[in-house]
Amino acid sequence: MDKGRPDYRPAFFYNKNSKNRTMKTIFKIGLLSVSIFSMMSCQQKANLSLPAIFSDNMVMQQNSNAAIWGKASPGTEIKVSGDWGESATAIAGADSSWQVQLPTLEAGGPHSLSFSTSDTSLTVKNILFGEVWLASGQSNMEMPVKGWPPNDTILNSAQTIANSANPAIRMFTVARNISSTQLKDVSGAWASASPETTGNFSATAYFFARKLHNELNVPVGIIHSSWGGTPIEAWISKKELTNNTDFSAIIKDLEDFAPQAEVYNKWLTANESINILPTPENKEPFKNLDAFDDYCSNPQTNTEDWPSIKLPTTIEQTEIGAIDGIVWFRKEVQIPEKWSGKDLIISLGPIDDMDVTYFNGERIGGTEVEGFYQKVRYYTVPADMVKPGTATIAVKVIDNQGGGGIYGTPDQMILHPKANEADKIELSGEWAYNVVGQITGSKLYLFNPEANVYDSRPELSIHLSSHTPTVLYNAMIAPLLPYTLKGAIWYQGETNVGRANQYMDLKASLINNWRKVFDNTELPFYYVQLAPWNYDNVDGISSANLREAQRRSLRIPNTGMAVTLDIGNVDNIHPANKTDVGERLALWALSQNYSIDIPYSGPMPENLSKEDRKIVISFDNAYEGLELKTNVPNQFEIAGEDGKFYPAIIEVNDNKLHVSSPLVNQPQNVRYAYKNGAEAALFNGVGLPAPSFTSEDEIPE
Repeated sequence: MDKGRPDYRPAFFYNKNSKNRTMKTIFKIGLLSVSIFSMMSCQQKANLSLPAIFSDNMVMQQNSNAAIWGKASPGTEIKVSGDWGESATAIAGADSSWQVQLPTLEAGGPHSLSFSTSDTSLTVKNILFGEVWLASGQSNMEMPVKGWPPNDTILNSAQTIANSANPAIRMFTVARNISSTQLKDVSGAWASASPETTGNFSATAYFFARKLHNELNVPVGIIHSSWGGTPIEAWISKKELTNNTDFSAIIKDLEDFAPQAEVYNKWLTANESINILPTPENKEPFKNLDAFDDYCSNPQTNTEDWPSIKLPTTIEQTEIGAIDGIVWFRKEVQIPEKWSGKDLIISLGPIDDMDVTYFNGERIGGTEVEGFYQKVRYYTVPADMVKPGTATIAVKVIDNQGGGGIYGTPDQMILHPKANEADKIELSGEWAYNVVGQITGSKLYLFNPEANVYDSRPELSIHLSSHTPTVLYNAMIAPLLPYTLKGAIWYQGETNVGRANQYMDLKASLINNWRKVFDNTELPFYYVQLAPWNYDNVDGISSANLREAQRRSLRIPNTGMAVTLDIGNVDNIHPANKTDVGERLALWALSQNYSIDIPYSGPMPENLSKEDRKIVISFDNAYEGLELKTNVPNQFEIAGEDGKFYPAIIEVNDNKLHVSSPLVNQPQNVRYAYKNGAEAALFNGVGLPAPSFTSEDEIPE
């Protein structure tokens, strides 16, 4: 019908005599439609569900309008009731989502939350009101109170765990996961501090929470979401990164990649899976895990169709790509007659992260607990198993995070008689392999090698990893939105060393991003300045540059920085003293957010002036004056117009330092502790260290 014609009218106006009859008919049809819709609404199931963060033992931010959300069938009415007398109602939208805000009370509890629809009732129990903080970053935040023995340990770990029983300190640990699109939920559970659970808590976050609780005497809940070895850009949303020219191309690629990822995830989740989150009943989920061991270790298994790669190497550097999971490696060797009946040693070098090793189908050793990724594997083949001829060595490698594989040096991969290392067979070189498992979130998905299941996987144009921009935000931050927080703590930066100036921009983007999505423009954000480490050159300045980027990020309002220059370990990127790290972060929160009048920072360079061939630096936070340690090598350097730095002479005058050198007539810039392996020399009177710094306008690259 041409709506432009002047005689156009709606159909029920065509016959004025039939108007009433027509309107009655329409009215009846309308009633019938409403009745049918009502019947359908009554008959459809509510399908009410809550994200994992809303579960027993949770902590909610006290004295707030707490955001609460979930999913239900579109149109479902959900009533949310707290046993403290507050309630709210929501209607599930077309996308099944719903959300309410519920006022909370002063710190205390326990409380309960009830959720009800026409056919479903859910209750979340043992809720406490208190202070809720988000803890995130890379391995130094992820590192648990139990440590990663034998090399990466936590100071006083056993005593801390044994004395940790405290139901007012609780932690929700988000399972590691990646996604090219924003997810709606995470895997994890709230746990109260106890000797059975605290060992698995983030150490930095636990000591932060313990300090807050001890000072405030209120419950403290930590939502812990971190992943070792990850760059900051992985924790920032697509929207925030889109305008960053360094990442705009990969963001566009990820948008095009989304349909592929959806197809792949459907294929992946159709496979058998195993939950790999540690529990009090199963603290070591990878121990004695059967990943087709009999088939893959059996010398009779035909591996002609298995692809091969050269070892040693990391999985990520091969065609396997960036995958966390389980890969079998196999190699055949010829045992000489003279070795018959002798004990043999298989040396494989270090394996990241875990392994089980077989010789002719018989298990001869394994390392099935986390933390031993640097340990060189030596396994003994008993003499009664050693016969001349062809022998099969099979190694099950479990890579549960970051880089993985048999990754040492060729000279570490040998087979030899126990008493004669010189008489050896080299094991480096070509090995057959088969991928039999992939870790995604809290699950290990298994691929049957007999059916070549992994070979049937959908093709992907991008190999996602925990280093891919936005993927950790999508999988480990976005599903937590908009949980009501007091603030955030952050320990990250090692992976961005070498990109200091870019890091400053990304740090501002991350803070701005999180403040927007958590609906709190003034969200406190406290972070840790990197501790000294050698970074392959103890006298280099790559990590000093990153530390300087972190220091300059203090320009962002409502931020604070815990300095660790005095508690690092130049030989270990995971320093053992996480107690001081967590407590120094807590000092910022206690002072800035809880109005407790305490020293909260080491001396911070505030102003610089040039006087009589000297540079004079005044400091803020110089509580009880400045102290310069005389037992530490000189950490100060000064440069003139040529930009060449020389060791400096230091004079302390109240809260000022006078810096000079007979080799510099017209000083322009000063540096302090500006080496990868720097030592702390400058403190205030209450023992808190100053950060490393440079006065140069631009951070060196």
